[in-house]
Amino acid sequence: MAADKQTAKAQAAAGGVGWAPYLFCAPVMLYLLVFQAYPLLQELYLSFTQTSLLSPGQHDWVGWRNYTDLFEQEEFSQVLVVTLVYTVACVVFAIGIGLGTALLLNMPFRGRGIARSLITIPWAAPPVAVALVFIWMFNGQYGVLQHLLNFLGLSSGMEGWLDNPSRALTAVLLTTVWQIFPFTSVVILSALQGVSNDLREAAVIDGADRFSVFGAVVWPAIRPTVMLLTLFITIWSLRRFDLIWLMTQGGPIGSTNTLVIELYRRAFTYRELGEAAAVGMVGLSLALVITVVYFRLTVRAERAAGH
Repeated sequence: MAADKQTAKAQAAAGGVGWAPYLFCAPVMLYLLVFQAYPLLQELYLSFTQTSLLSPGQHDWVGWRNYTDLFEQEEFSQVLVVTLVYTVACVVFAIGIGLGTALLLNMPFRGRGIARSLITIPWAAPPVAVALVFIWMFNGQYGVLQHLLNFLGLSSGMEGWLDNPSRALTAVLLTTVWQIFPFTSVVILSALQGVSNDLREAAVIDGADRFSVFGAVVWPAIRPTVMLLTLFITIWSLRRFDLIWLMTQGGPIGSTNTLVIELYRRAFTYRELGEAAAVGMVGLSLALVITVVYFRLTVRAERAAGH
């Protein structure tokens, strides 16, 4: 009888543990359903309708017409190209500069703590303040960057950056990378703290140089962090609006016009909510494809590592 009671108590306890995860996850799932899934489905429906901002409650079903119209427009092809160039450049330079900075900050030197603190300032600065400072720096008449280029003999005159179609995207990229690379450097620096010193010393004793130690010991340890950062920076770059809108509003001549800028323009300038929703779904599709590729690469890397 005592054994039966203990078995019943164990089953009851097991039953309680079995439902506990679902109870804890329920508020989060409810939040995601109400504030993420429902608006997403509504946007998907809106993308198949002709809806004006002046009468958002009236929808005329048009099927795939919004999507076919988008991909038949040459300016939308330019939007996709600008978005991909901006995203890839942000990922490559933010991760590359962040990795180099993290390796430097991981080395012992006097004032390392102060340097680690100062490196976070650009990331902590508000995008509005960053945009205003760089608009002044890129000004052709009184901007410090143009004066520096003139002093070095790399340019002449008073050529502006943000009103020049061949320079505007470069200026926006420089500003974006300057603001986001501290985040990647801090995250990679935290990953470097977990690299075993014993393995490094063993590799050095075996005669490995710095590059060999990095490739054989350091990189395998920080690779999952770098891959996750790549996913985050990619998605954040696809959806970045504030910095680009404040600096150029997508101009001049569409040279900095990304998907989110085009979405805002179609929704609130042209007042075409259906076309704006279609642009948003194209951006969401790109983000989903990138996420799927990331998870497939992660699974492949784990299988190769034998996990």
